[in-house]
Amino acid sequence: MTRGGKRAGAGRPRGSNRYKEPTKPIRVPESKIEDVLAFVQGTNYDLPFYSCAVQAGFPSPADDHLEGSLDLNKHLVKNPAATFFVRASGDSMVDAGINSGDILVVDRSLAAKNGKIVIAVIEGQLTVKRLNQSAQGAYLTSENAHYPNFKIDEEQGIVVWGVVTNVLHAV
Repeated sequence: MTRGGKRAGAGRPRGSNRYKEPTKPIRVPESKIEDVLAFVQGTNYDLPFYSCAVQAGFPSPADDHLEGSLDLNKHLVKNPAATFFVRASGDSMVDAGINSGDILVVDRSLAAKNGKIVIAVIEGQLTVKRLNQSAQGAYLTSENAHYPNFKIDEEQGIVVWGVVTNVLHAV
């Protein structure tokens, strides 16, 4: 038996990777490996970030300095393994600034505290409500007077699933 070299039947079959196509080895400088992996995995969302403030009143003509890039994951996701995104539907939370179609960033590792907006399971359905705790008990409350509040007790099987950390909506 010879040593080294190509052996018949060795290696992965062609097209067996997740892209179903042949691959090629590439050489990447060690200092760029993390950047390349982040790009390939689709988690590198660096967007231009300008250092000037945007005027809500009279605009300043001279502020156009580019500060660098902005990775939204660094600002919106503190615990990647426990974070998920969900789209809001309905208008029960409009007075809290959550509109139908908004994307909610939810962190399951955070403790649900009084006054926080949470994602809960009520009758097998996910819902977004504000957690209010008092001497009378714990309630999930809507931020729209036209919707009911829900008392949290073991009989109803209401479970708080995560804490909303950010809301993304189009203008």
